Amino acid sequence: MRAAPARRGREGGAARARGPDPRARGADTRARIEAVALELFAQKGVAGTSVRDIALGVGVSEGALYRHFPSKEQLARELFLTRYAGLAAQICQLDAAEPELEPKLRAVVRLACGLFDAEPALFAYLLIHQHEHLGTVPDAPDANVVEAVAQMLRGAGVPPARVTLASAMALGCVVQPAVFALYGRIEGPLAAQAEAIAAAVLGVVERAKAG
Repeated sequence: MRAAPARRGREGGAARARGPDPRARGADTRARIEAVALELFAQKGVAGTSVRDIALGVGVSEGALYRHFPSKEQLARELFLTRYAGLAAQICQLDAAEPELEPKLRAVVRLACGLFDAEPALFAYLLIHQHEHLGTVPDAPDANVVEAVAQMLRGAGVPPARVTLASAMALGCVVQPAVFALYGRIEGPLAAQAEAIAAAVLGVVERAKAG
C-alpha cells in the first residue's frame, strides 16, 4: 500500500500561488519613483524633468507612474512636504530630548550636516525648491523647519521680537555652507565643518538673547 503524498503546508502553498503581495509591489514602485524623481529634480529642476524621464529611470511606463501620482507637480509637492516635515520633526525631537541650549544646537547642526552628506540630492531639492512650496507648508513646528527652529529659540529665552531674525540668521549659518559644499566651494564632508557651524549658530542665538 503506497503512502499518501505529503500535503503541502497551506501557508507555503498559498503564498506561492499568490506570488508577491501587490500592495508590497506597489509600495516598492512608489518608493523607486520618489527616489528617481528626487535625483532628477535636484539635478535638472522640476521644470527640466519630464514624466518620461522619471518613468525611464524607474523602469516603468508613464501610465504606471500616473497610477501613483496624478501629475509631476503633485509628485514634486509631496516629495517636498513629506521630506521637509520629516526634517522638522527630527529637529523637534532633538529640542525635546536635550534641555541645554548648546548641545541642542550642536545636535541640530550635526543632523543637518549628516543629511547633506548622506542624501545630497534630498538636501539640494529642499534647498533649491523651498520657495516654490513654502506657501503650502503648515505652521506647525513638526511640519515646518523654520517654525521648529523658532520654537527652539523661544524655549531658549530669545525675546519674541527677535525670534524671527535670529531664526533666519541661525538657519543661514547652516544653509550657506551647504550651498558652498553643493557647488564644490567647500571640499569634503560637511560634517567635518559641524563644530564651526554650530559655534556660529550659538553665537547668533546668544547675541539674540542678550539683545
